[in-house]
Amino acid sequence: MSRAVVVRYRVRPDALDENLALVRAVYAELDATRPEGLRYSTYRVNDRDFVHVAVIDAEDNPLDGVAAFQTFLQGIADRCEEGPTPSGGEVVASYG
Repeated sequence: MSRAVVVRYRVRPDALDENLALVRAVYAELDATRPEGLRYSTYRVNDRDFVHVAVIDAEDNPLDGVAAFQTFLQGIADRCEEGPTPSGGEVVASYG
C-alpha cells in the first residue's frame, strides 16, 4: 500500500533562491538515480510557499538515500518563515 507524506512551509524572502536551488538539486539527483518506490513532486504556491508530496511504495523512504535531499534538509528550519509542517496520509486515488 502506498503512503503519502505532505510537507508545507514558507521560506524567508532572502532564502527563496537558495531553497529553489536545493529543490532543483534533489530533482537532478532523482533523475540521475531513479530510485524505485517513489513518486515525488514539489509545488511553489504564492511565491514563497512550498508543498512537497512524496508517495512511497517501498518499505523504507527512498529519499533517505538521496544525498541532495539530505543537503536540502540541512538548515531547512533556518530558511523557513513558517514550518516545515509534515503530515502523513494514504493515497486514495491518483492519475498519471
